[in-house]
Amino acid sequence: MPSDAPAMRRLILVSLAMAAVAPGASVAQDPTPPPTPTVLDIGSADDRMTVPVSIGNSGPFHFIVDTGAQRTVISRELAGKLGLPSGRDVRLTAMTGTSNVATVMIPKISVSTMGGTSIEAPSLESRNLGALGMLGLDTLQGHALTIDFAKDTMTLTPSAKRRRSISAMPGEIVVHGQNLYGQLIVSDASYRGQKIRVILDTGSGITMGNMALKRSVAHGAKAVRPVALWGVTGESMEVGYTQIDKVDFAGITFSHLPVAFSDAEPFRHFGLTEKPALLLGMDALRLFRRVKIDFPNREVRIMVMDG
Repeated sequence: MPSDAPAMRRLILVSLAMAAVAPGASVAQDPTPPPTPTVLDIGSADDRMTVPVSIGNSGPFHFIVDTGAQRTVISRELAGKLGLPSGRDVRLTAMTGTSNVATVMIPKISVSTMGGTSIEAPSLESRNLGALGMLGLDTLQGHALTIDFAKDTMTLTPSAKRRRSISAMPGEIVVHGQNLYGQLIVSDASYRGQKIRVILDTGSGITMGNMALKRSVAHGAKAVRPVALWGVTGESMEVGYTQIDKVDFAGITFSHLPVAFSDAEPFRHFGLTEKPALLLGMDALRLFRRVKIDFPNREVRIMVMDG
């Protein structure tokens, strides 16, 4: 991936307002009727996914789906156009650091027929977001998100907490994670036998690794070159960009995985600076046929490409 790729302009956004999800057990399904799914065509913004979002009676507007973000964010331009009232200033943790940002009150935000929630959303410049907004976990929580890369569709399904897990379909890999501040962290990944903690980040065009991982792969990586990245607040940071010879994730091996290394703020926020960790971006996720993230049940289901 070239160092000046537009996808590199978007990093991760992490809020300090978080929701906890209780842990669950595994094996067999509860006899509850299946929820009604909402299927949306996926658009694109710098290799990231966008979906149509309505705000009140206005829209649709194309927002990036960001499973690496705790909060939904709206562009200042769109907030001004809609005349949304101002909210509080909040402390925002982004990849490039923490800063105080203004918020606006969104009276009702919905994705297709689902949603209708009132939220207080940070407002940032659209040129830094790369879109009119980003749909974060405050909107996605309580749902299962299925991304079908083969069909270019995304399905949102209401997901109640189960006592038991659904059996895997043929060719499907099921991974269970842990909930940390509302974020799903998966530990079923490794480099040469050493465990790596992984967050699936659909809002980032590239995969980010912390410096603990960089130290672990020092002899299994190509030469590191400096690359400048810009965050959602408009600030920049320099990272070391390289390829790792191989990373195993849920029984699947990524060969020559491109990774940008930095001890960025989200790693500190989640206490992931001392142990190897990855924010798995869209460059890696697009290698799968389908990815389903079930937030309440702390579960990721992966279908690999045919052949």
